This record gives sequence, structure tokens and C-alpha cells, in this order.
Amino acid sequence: MAYAIRLRAGLSIVLLGVVVAAFLLFSLPPYLTGGTRVPSTFGMHYPLLVAHVMFGSVAMISAVAQIWPGLRRRHPALHRRTGRVYVCAAIPAAAFAMVIGAATPFGPILAASNMLLGAVWLWFTFNGFVAARQQRFAVHRRHMVRSATVALSTIANRVWTPVLFISLQPLRDSVFGGNDEHYLWFVAGLGAWLGWTIPLAGVQWWLTRERQGPASPISQSALMSPG
Repeated sequence: MAYAIRLRAGLSIVLLGVVVAAFLLFSLPPYLTGGTRVPSTFGMHYPLLVAHVMFGSVAMISAVAQIWPGLRRRHPALHRRTGRVYVCAAIPAAAFAMVIGAATPFGPILAASNMLLGAVWLWFTFNGFVAARQQRFAVHRRHMVRSATVALSTIANRVWTPVLFISLQPLRDSVFGGNDEHYLWFVAGLGAWLGWTIPLAGVQWWLTRERQGPASPISQSALMSPG
């Protein structure tokens, strides 16, 4: 039974790694050649956006390593080093997300989501780091699972937005009077909110359920292993 659980966990991490790699291969190239997918809205917007994208990419890669149970269980020292890389990347990525998110050209709904997302990401990451320094590893693990979920949620956002854009087309005329810009603002904002709140709510439900139920062999080793 324990072997089956570990096998499923390992396969899930491999699948997540493939998804993250595919996402980064699609998203990064414009920023490596001086391009962008987001119009600039103030003087420092582009350099801060590029910094956010680069730090965020490192955070996403290291997040996959951090939530890999095998790495934490068999190589705790490497887990700790990867965790430091994650924290050093996630904190500036979250801070830049709040700055450029407040000035997004895609409307106030998206701006509110971006700023709150950045603040939540920063909060979970900082508190997870502090808990690890205080050797409160169970608390550290829960905060870092939430932090990693937020870090990776941008992938879900890229799925929600086109789906909403197509499925909510009737609202373009009935609600927004044919105003393409306002319709885009609504869809982009709604997709952003759903992109991180649903995964975070799901992870929070799982963490709560895990604490209330009997600990599995994996969760026991995870809680006992320093992170």
C-alpha cells in the first residue's frame, strides 16, 4: 500500500514537471529576446516584468523539486538547498507581481487579483521560511505547499482565460454592449481569480483533511523530515 502511494506521488510529480516545462518553453522565449506578452504601462514596467518572469520561472522549477516526496525523504540536504533557491526566487517574484500587477493594462479586476496573489504568495513563502528556521517542520510544510500552489497557479490561469473568453461570448453584447475592451477586462480578471483561488482552496481542503485523518506513510515522513 505504501509503495503504491509513493508510486502515485512520484508519477504525479513527473506529470507536474512535464506541465511546468511545457509552460515555460512556451512562455519564456519572448522575454529572452527582448519581447513581451504584456504591454508596458509605466517606465520600469518592462524590466520589472522580465525580473518577475525570470524569478518566477526559477521558483516554479524549484517548487516542483520541493514538493517531490522522494527528494525530501532521501536527500534532505538537497531539499533544504532547493528550498533556499525557491525562497530567494519567490520573494522578489511575488513583490514584483504586486507592483506590475497594480498597473496591468487589462483592467481593475485583474489588478486586484494580481496584487492579492502576490501578497498571499509572499506571506506563505516568508512564514514557511521562518517556520523552517524555527524547526517547526509541520507548519513549514503546510505553508510551503500553499506557496508552491500559488507559484504554479499561473498555469491554471492560462487555461481558464481562453475557456472563459470563448464560453462567455454572449455577455460581450448583452452585458458589455459590444465593448471588446471591457469584455476582455472581465474575462482576464475572472480567469486570474479562478486560476489561483480554486487550486489554493483545493490544497487547503487537502491539508485540513490530512490533519484530521490518520497520517499516511508519506505524510509521516514528510512531517518528520526537516525542510
